[in-house]
Amino acid sequence: MNWVFSIYMLMCAVTTPIYGKLSDRFGRKPLINIGLLVFVIGSLLCGLSHTMIQLILARVVQGLGAGAIQPLTFTILADIYPIEKRAKMIGFNSSAWGVASIVAPLLGGFLVQQLSWHWVFAVNVPIGLISIVLIQVFLKEDIKSHESPIDYCGIALLTLCLVGLMLGLQNLDGSASLWASLVPLALAIAAALALVAVERKQADPILPLKLFGNRTFMIQNVVILLISGFLMGFETYLPIRMQSVLGFNPTMGGFALTPSSILWLVGSFMAGRLLTKHPPHWITSLSLGFLIAGCLASIFVPLHTSYLVFLLISAVLGYGFGLSITIGTMTSQSVVSSDEVGTATSFNTLARSLGQTLMISLFGIVMNVVMAQGVKRTPGLTSEMMDRMINPETAGQLPEQFLEPARAIVYDSLRWIFIVGLIILLAAFIINLFDHKSNRLLTQTKAEKVEI
Repeated sequence: MNWVFSIYMLMCAVTTPIYGKLSDRFGRKPLINIGLLVFVIGSLLCGLSHTMIQLILARVVQGLGAGAIQPLTFTILADIYPIEKRAKMIGFNSSAWGVASIVAPLLGGFLVQQLSWHWVFAVNVPIGLISIVLIQVFLKEDIKSHESPIDYCGIALLTLCLVGLMLGLQNLDGSASLWASLVPLALAIAAALALVAVERKQADPILPLKLFGNRTFMIQNVVILLISGFLMGFETYLPIRMQSVLGFNPTMGGFALTPSSILWLVGSFMAGRLLTKHPPHWITSLSLGFLIAGCLASIFVPLHTSYLVFLLISAVLGYGFGLSITIGTMTSQSVVSSDEVGTATSFNTLARSLGQTLMISLFGIVMNVVMAQGVKRTPGLTSEMMDRMINPETAGQLPEQFLEPARAIVYDSLRWIFIVGLIILLAAFIINLFDHKSNRLLTQTKAEKVEI
């Protein structure tokens, strides 16, 4: 079952930089339409699946298309809007994700209960087709001709590197043997070394090495990688805390993320205004301040804490995420040349995917270790009981005398997850301090404002 999710994330990560680079060469419209068409075909195949193997293979196709959608959407926004307006447009785009995070679980549950799980995928087909038509009709762009050959060797090596890296990171959570992580990671390192050697000789490389020499670009993407990793931990484990520790149902557990989605939109809008007065690294530091404050609150709140407190924490974190993710995207787009915007945006999206994959494995290891230690300290409590405790539908089946100790163990595990999250955020804050050269973006923003 895990492969239904993992293979989709893997295919998205692998294709994201390829779509970005090819969009710089052939234009955004054809590439995003190709991605949408492949995604629609994959969704249809998912809906028609009758076995788990069929579903996994269909998710491969779906992920191959999905790798184009998010990065090229942000790239198109960068092509159309100047920096100050772009932040607002990214805010509107983020609001779509926010609404989806609230509506989708409810709609998905309704479709599964009233129809079947196949319709969760099939519903994407008409929406995807409508999107293709809208883009084809309304998106206008000028495509520059390129005479240099396509870097097929670079594409193959980059794909091999990312497949090995993602597989290795996904297997770090302890669910597979150590070799299942080491072999793919070794393969990724070998492919990366070969990629560097090949790309130095290419006229139009799939991954321009000069991007890695751009101080601001690299620092902001490392920061976004770390922040996105913490984001995955927050969105995964806050609902678990609401369900397993406080005893709420899954709907209320998911609803705890709603303030984050709303304030994310506010943070995205504020990013545009702050850019007219402050350099990007200053805004990133401000956003990290909100994230660190929310993380500290998550660590120190007691076992039995009011649900309203977590709604407030969710709001603070959402505002920080909205600021940081928007600024990171805009900075990545603005410190490269116009013919590399697609590549830069895709690299930014890839950094977020890598951060989420790495940190969710790390958080899984932390939770498993702390829970195992808690089980050893509690006579009569077993790992099987803790598995039932994590699942809200079976938590009530635990014997009464073990219910409270099990909640305390889950609470301690989640507290340690946020302690690790705090270390990640502090590392991001320190790394961001080295980006004192990002004043260029502020100057560019003011110039565009006068021009407008």
